Amino acid sequence: MIETTDLIISICYVIGILIIGLSYGIHHKRKNRENAAREYFLAGKSLKWPSIGLALFATNISTVHLVSLAQSGFDSGLLNGNFEWMAAFTLILLALFFTPFYIKSGVATLPDFLERRYDRSSRDWLVVISIVSAIIIHIAFSMLAGGIVLKTLFNVDLYTSVIVISVITAIYTIVGGLKAVVITESIQTVVLITGAAIISFAAYFKMGGWQPMVDVLQSTGEMNKLSMLRPHGDPSGMPWYAVMLGYPVLGIWYWCADQTIVQRVLGAKDENHARVGPLFCGFIKILPVFIFILPGLFAYTLAQSGKLDISALQSIDETGKTIVNSKGIYTLMITQLLPTGLVGILVAALLSGLMSQVSGALNSISTMFGYDIYKRYRPNTSDVKLVRVGKIAAGVALVFSLMLLPLLNRYESIFNGLNDIIAHIAPPITCVFLLGVFWKKASAQSAKLTLWIGSALGAIVFTVNKLYVDTSLAQIPFMMMAFYLFMACFVMQVVFSYVYPVQHTEQSEKLYWKSFLEPLQSKGWSGIGNYKTLSALLLLLMAGLFWIFR
Repeated sequence: MIETTDLIISICYVIGILIIGLSYGIHHKRKNRENAAREYFLAGKSLKWPSIGLALFATNISTVHLVSLAQSGFDSGLLNGNFEWMAAFTLILLALFFTPFYIKSGVATLPDFLERRYDRSSRDWLVVISIVSAIIIHIAFSMLAGGIVLKTLFNVDLYTSVIVISVITAIYTIVGGLKAVVITESIQTVVLITGAAIISFAAYFKMGGWQPMVDVLQSTGEMNKLSMLRPHGDPSGMPWYAVMLGYPVLGIWYWCADQTIVQRVLGAKDENHARVGPLFCGFIKILPVFIFILPGLFAYTLAQSGKLDISALQSIDETGKTIVNSKGIYTLMITQLLPTGLVGILVAALLSGLMSQVSGALNSISTMFGYDIYKRYRPNTSDVKLVRVGKIAAGVALVFSLMLLPLLNRYESIFNGLNDIIAHIAPPITCVFLLGVFWKKASAQSAKLTLWIGSALGAIVFTVNKLYVDTSLAQIPFMMMAFYLFMACFVMQVVFSYVYPVQHTEQSEKLYWKSFLEPLQSKGWSGIGNYKTLSALLLLLMAGLFWIFR
């Protein structure tokens, strides 16, 4: 349990975010209703690169990351940092190759883009997949992780705490639209990073620095915990080649083709802001390894050296062996390593992760339902009614997410469970977006069949793996499974593109790159803010970091 002072800080933070979010909603209502939908769903195309970068990071980093990355740091060291640092490469892809099409085409949703490049069937399928994935991946998993933390800290029922926080988040999201989401997410990113940095420094100083941690790892034979690129046969199931082959499949879908993430880019003021925003986020993505994962590794060495009491997480299995339920390691560190006052800031950071993830997903769901579903059947719908329909859709999505919590709570590791699901959803979507943008011959019929068959194949493999856990298929690590499913989809779409040759429309003819150099012809801003300069700097920095922690 936390002290009264910390509880007051946490409550004041939630109330403050609610007031800020609602103030933008009230301001939005006072504006001219002529462009109500554009203002609500895309922030009136007014977002600048700092807001875009911060909002992208906040939408990506949820309580799942704070809790599960610390858990992974405790269990396997820096290994899962690959998910954070590899993101920088896919954000560069977003900035260089995908963003120009999204901005120039003027689309409000990514399913809309897919229709312009392929056909209506592809759009419809992506809408369904995107809404379902937003409900499961972005909302339900985040609420589950948040509920576990709040239950540990406040000793309140998991579902009660999640419902209260989610409803508060839904109020300002549904009232304020994307502008309110981005403004609150920018604030939440700062709070989240500050809180995570505090626990990192606390663990660092409690350990006595970096070298004492290394000494403990050496004495326990666990030096591999400092390595991010593991050899073949590593017990984690994530050797270096699995990361290099499997992550791009997950990452390109998540960062370049998922509405919940890319909607911040779609609301950009212009192409330069839309390109620099993701690159800014790429630089921020360096931090999670040091402020989310490293504290978990410090917790492991602190426990080994007797400086952290983890008895509350220990239990005895049927063989008499002591096991540690590391799900609660982050909250344990908060209560044992921080003084009163700082605990409240950490709780605010955890709430930031939960609220930003939920708000971003609800806004994207309302946008897709309004533009891609409702307006299709009622094309003459006014902007005001479209906004109202979007708000109702967001509310319904929140209820569905809450209903999924008992099912998702069965995963031993929330982070691995999350990525396991993504690995089976992403391959066909990544395939049709990549080939659509880079290959002239990718046809509408091939995209439709690849999405249908690829999604069915992913669902079948996922189901078989869960029902028959002892089969050789079930033993394939999810990263490699994502790669194998992607290659199946790739071959599928190429073959179908020759069987059903492409018939470009006037729109689709402009929505693929004639060469890899074509997207780099735009000059961009001068100086250090140029998107090409920033991309090169980010590439060099990430290459250096991977070399150091190889």
